[in-house]
Amino acid sequence: MTDTRALARDERAELGAFLVTLAPEQWDAPTLCGGWAVRDVVAHLLGYDPMGLGGFARNLARARFDPDRANQRVVDGLRDADPEVLVELVRRHEEPRGVGALFGGRIALTDGAIHHQDIRRPLGLPREIPSERLRVILDFAMVAPPIRAFVRTRGLRLVATDLDWSSGRGTAEVRGPGEAVLMAAAGRAHALGELDGPGVETLARRCDAA
Repeated sequence: MTDTRALARDERAELGAFLVTLAPEQWDAPTLCGGWAVRDVVAHLLGYDPMGLGGFARNLARARFDPDRANQRVVDGLRDADPEVLVELVRRHEEPRGVGALFGGRIALTDGAIHHQDIRRPLGLPREIPSERLRVILDFAMVAPPIRAFVRTRGLRLVATDLDWSSGRGTAEVRGPGEAVLMAAAGRAHALGELDGPGVETLARRCDAA
């Protein structure tokens, strides 16, 4: 049985190792998350861990149960944190806590991997996600409500060409590297150019509408 908590720890450790290589100006560079710089995405990823589940619920209530507003509250709370503080936060919470630890750490793993790529892609700093980790991430992304991949890919068949993974029963196929499939299914149009198949046009429209 796959140890998904270990995979989540590995993902966060890899993120921490990457972040220490960034120049000061790269922390303020734009990401694929509209309106968020690198520092904001890191704050979003790790800002919930110190809260625990109770803090997560209170923050959501204060945001009137609007997830986007709740996420922005967390980011705003760490807006003035130095990069060293954010890196230490990643290192201190390699073992996910709170909401990220749910489903065997799959929330932290999947959210972390997608946002890791949100940072890397605009910086032109690609990486290869280990296939065992990517397969688990793809499976969970297809069913996780906040990601909405199941809405964007409805009626399509997704096929990763670099690992043994596929999803969906539709006749319109979308093929490409597993990481690009993940990112496009998560609404990142940046990855669409790496995909092919008759379903790409439909997925592109749904990414634009997200």
